Amino acid sequence: MTNLKFLSKLMMLVMAVSMFMTIGCKKDDPDPESYVYNLQVKDQLGISGTVTFTKKSATVTTITLKVNGASAKNHPAHIHANSIAEGGPIVLTLTDVDASGNSVTDVTRLDDNTSITYEQLINYDGYVNVHESATELGIIVAQADIGSNELTATSKSYNLSAVNASGVNGTALFQKRKDGSTMVTLTMTGLIAGTQYPANIHLGSVESIGGGPVRRTLNPVDGSSGKSITNVSSLDDNTVITYDNWLLYDGYIAVRSAVVNPVVISQGNIGSNSN
Repeated sequence: MTNLKFLSKLMMLVMAVSMFMTIGCKKDDPDPESYVYNLQVKDQLGISGTVTFTKKSATVTTITLKVNGASAKNHPAHIHANSIAEGGPIVLTLTDVDASGNSVTDVTRLDDNTSITYEQLINYDGYVNVHESATELGIIVAQADIGSNELTATSKSYNLSAVNASGVNGTALFQKRKDGSTMVTLTMTGLIAGTQYPANIHLGSVESIGGGPVRRTLNPVDGSSGKSITNVSSLDDNTVITYDNWLLYDGYIAVRSAVVNPVVISQGNIGSNSN
């Protein structure tokens, strides 16, 4: 009988130790899903930061902004529709970035009351803007393309050479977005500040006699900055075209002097026509 009592107590002790070990060694809950985008400088130099989307639950996403180098005051922040290159209306108002450079917003719906999940947000066709103040919304402290507009590490650059003794040279950078569309950035030198220079992608090559027809109109090159940035997901006739399609495209880029009586001042082959 004594042995039975001893064995019973021993079994109870083993069970208690086992339960303690199970509870004491229980793994912590896995880290929540999150996605981070880097903020870019816009109208003010020396700014850096991030915008982080964290899945709090099936219906709640926490959006955290951290901005470094901005003035110590409140800065309104929003998510806009479309890409930075295209611009678009505000779809989600975020908590202001405070004087310490932080903003935290729990999100379940857009401003129009449409529900939105974490998965939908990290694939959203949008961008984030952080503004200087409520009365200076036109000054963008920092911004970032998000969701489907995020730029990947895949890109291709083409040279644009001066034509007609213009002295205007540059590059055309094609960058692949997460959704397969393309951001086309023209960077030119030798332009006149304050002048807008039309730019297009043509069918054919620069060697084509008389040139080929325009297939995609790009945003004009700004003479002051030397830049043209265009988000491209289709041709002018609405034919869908991806970044991968451009690598094989039979085309060239031409930059012209003016809208009236335009003369080509710089051009370069792209896609299958490039060396």
